[in-house]
Amino acid sequence: MERLNKFLAAAGLASRRGADTLIAAGRVKVNGAVVRELGTQLDPAADRVEVDGRPVVPAPQYEYLILHKPPGYLTTVSDPFDRPTVMKLLPHTKTRIYPVGRLDLDTSGLLFFTNDGALALALTHPRHWIEKEYRALVAGVPSAGQLEQLRRGIRLEDGMTAPAKIAIERVENGNAMVRIILREGRKRQVKRMLQAVGHPVRTLQRLRMGPLCLGELQPGQYRPPTPEELAQLLELKAELGRSGR
Repeated sequence: MERLNKFLAAAGLASRRGADTLIAAGRVKVNGAVVRELGTQLDPAADRVEVDGRPVVPAPQYEYLILHKPPGYLTTVSDPFDRPTVMKLLPHTKTRIYPVGRLDLDTSGLLFFTNDGALALALTHPRHWIEKEYRALVAGVPSAGQLEQLRRGIRLEDGMTAPAKIAIERVENGNAMVRIILREGRKRQVKRMLQAVGHPVRTLQRLRMGPLCLGELQPGQYRPPTPEELAQLLELKAELGRSGR
C-alpha cells in the first residue's frame, strides 16, 4: 500500500504538499469515488486514480542512489580496457541505473545514479543552472583579485564562464583549500578556471549537486537520497516538466 499523496507526487503531478491540496479540493478520485482524506492509502497496482477526471498513470519504478566516488574510478558503465568503473562500487539494484553527469578519474565526491531519464536531464541540462559545489586544494593562494575574477566570470577557450561563488576555506603549507559553486557544467570546468588564474588544482571533490549533499558519506560508500532530498528532486523534475524546458 502507498499513501495517495506520495503516489500523485511520484507520478509528477505535484509535490506531496501540492497533492494534499488536490485531494482536499475534491479533485482526486480513487476507483470512481472522490477522496478527501489526506491519509488515504491505495494499491498502485490495483486501484484506479483520477485527477480532474483524467487517469493518473503510475510512475515507473525509478531508483536513486548517491555514491561517494573515490579517485581512481572511471565514471562510465563499462571500459574496454577493464579499468575500474564506478559501477563496481554499487550494490545490486532492481533495474539498471546510470551515473548522472561525470567526475574525472582523479576527482572524488558526490555522484548520483538513477534510471529516471527526465530527472537526469533536469539535473544536467545546461539551461537548468543546477548548482554544483566543490572543494579544491590548489597550488598557492589565490589573491583577492583572482577570486573576484572567478566570481565575475573568466574567459576560457570555449568562452566566458558564468559568475561563480568562491571562497578560501583555509591555507595549509602555502596552498589554499577553496570552496567553489558553479551553475554550469562544462567539461573539467573547475580545473580549467583555477588553472586560468594560475592556481592549478591538486585535489578536487564534489560536495553537492542541486539538493543532494555528500554529507558524512565516506569514499566508496553509497546511500539513497533522504526523503527531503528526494522530494526536492521530484519537485524540480515536475517544475521543469510544467515549464516545458
